[in-house]
Amino acid sequence: MTDQKIRYTKKLSEYEEKPSKVFRKSGKIETKFYEKESLKLQHELVKLQKWVIDNDKRLLVIFEGMDTAGKSSSIKEFNNYLNPREARSVALPKPNSKELGQWYFQRHIKQVPNAGEIVFFDRSWYNRAGIEQVFGFCTQEQHDHFYRQVNGVEEMLRDDGVLFFKFYLNISHETQKDRIKDRENNPLKGWKLSELDYKSMEAYPTYEVLRDKMFRVTGTKHAPWCEVDANDKKRARINAIRYLLDNIDYIGKNKKLITGVDKKIVKLHNKGKYYGKCSHMA
Repeated sequence: MTDQKIRYTKKLSEYEEKPSKVFRKSGKIETKFYEKESLKLQHELVKLQKWVIDNDKRLLVIFEGMDTAGKSSSIKEFNNYLNPREARSVALPKPNSKELGQWYFQRHIKQVPNAGEIVFFDRSWYNRAGIEQVFGFCTQEQHDHFYRQVNGVEEMLRDDGVLFFKFYLNISHETQKDRIKDRENNPLKGWKLSELDYKSMEAYPTYEVLRDKMFRVTGTKHAPWCEVDANDKKRARINAIRYLLDNIDYIGKNKKLITGVDKKIVKLHNKGKYYGKCSHMA
């Protein structure tokens, strides 16, 4: 796999149609437009999966972001029409007593895709870079040790032929507050709400600092971070899919459709350095 690149373009459906048909007054995209554009991209994802299966490729896609950022719903969008026998979502629970005694990456590595398989991580080993540090679920020594190893682990995945993508769904503090309030008031979403959501909301500034450190240290050429503005979930999903499809040369790609991403929504972090060991503890 060649290094991931980002192509910004205005040749996107949302800018080629009348704004009134695409955008609400809030700036978010209309549901009707979203469903139409999403369906086009779903056809491309099906082509991508066929290419992955036919060529014994392994595709690993991880989603990170604060609570309520839309990680699960984004994975659901990617997975909508994929063959479930060859595509799966992984959301690991907190480690049990046996796993706590293992190498930190071990339980995650077990979930790396087999030949012909696509795997989506709903949170990943980057828990140690963020949520575990915020709430004291790991020591400072464990946090630092993670950073000494993570770039090497990801380089090994890349060198072994795994197609590896990292998405970070970024939301504002206000958006997070609004989504937590929505979960409080919607009985169909109440199961998503936990005490940790409220604590995460209070710790938003700390998360920002840790997020920026993560981008700076682990956004490397071999495993860059694709940061997606997820304040509009629908717009975020469309552009995340576009970025993935644009960076894989699968058979039958519709190049008139896959032209790049929206500069307002997507940013690439790939300036981090890896020299065989990581000493970025700042």
